[in-house]
Amino acid sequence: MRIVLADDSVLMRAGIREILTTSGHEVVAEGEDATQLVASVDALVRDGVAPDLVITDVRMPPGNTDDGLRAAIDLRSRHRELPVLVLSAYVTGPYVRELLSGAGADGAVGYLLKEKVGRVADFVRVLETVAGGGVVIDPEVVRHITAADTAEQGPLARLTPREREVLALMAEGRSNGEIAAELFLSGAAISKHVANVFVKLGMPPDEGNRRVKAILTWFEHR
Repeated sequence: MRIVLADDSVLMRAGIREILTTSGHEVVAEGEDATQLVASVDALVRDGVAPDLVITDVRMPPGNTDDGLRAAIDLRSRHRELPVLVLSAYVTGPYVRELLSGAGADGAVGYLLKEKVGRVADFVRVLETVAGGGVVIDPEVVRHITAADTAEQGPLARLTPREREVLALMAEGRSNGEIAAELFLSGAAISKHVANVFVKLGMPPDEGNRRVKAILTWFEHR
């Protein structure tokens, strides 16, 4: 993959670059602030060589608040299919909701805590999932949102507790097989729960990208 990387920490950027290059990917542009990130991506798109993935920190110059996140949202608004993975040092729900609110049915977004970057195999799996159009939200963030929000309303009220549990694991980027192992259930049982989630959320079999849409519905109504 051809990747654009933005982080104001030189050490963090170097570490991620090493993981990426060792894994066979190419860092085609780097930046230490949100302004450089946007300019780099726009230039690549303009030249007809859009990156396969953008990785950006949340907190970066020039404002040192959520500049990286806002840059990611801006880029996604203008380049709809651009896969974006946001890295953060914080478990914070509003950032996730804001990122996903503009994702629509396109998916290709992720939100990962920086502490997980060191788990190389997991990190590479997340990169590939997001670049392939999936949605991956860090398990700690998912648990944080689940614990903070308890309202039973909207389309999620139609789901059983088990179906909600399965959908939360889907939001972490887990496959059906991984969910089955996590919940100590058979693959057939998980497939049935996933199918029930799609049906209850009003997503018929002929509707494309159902898994991404279900995950986005989960976050929208948590």
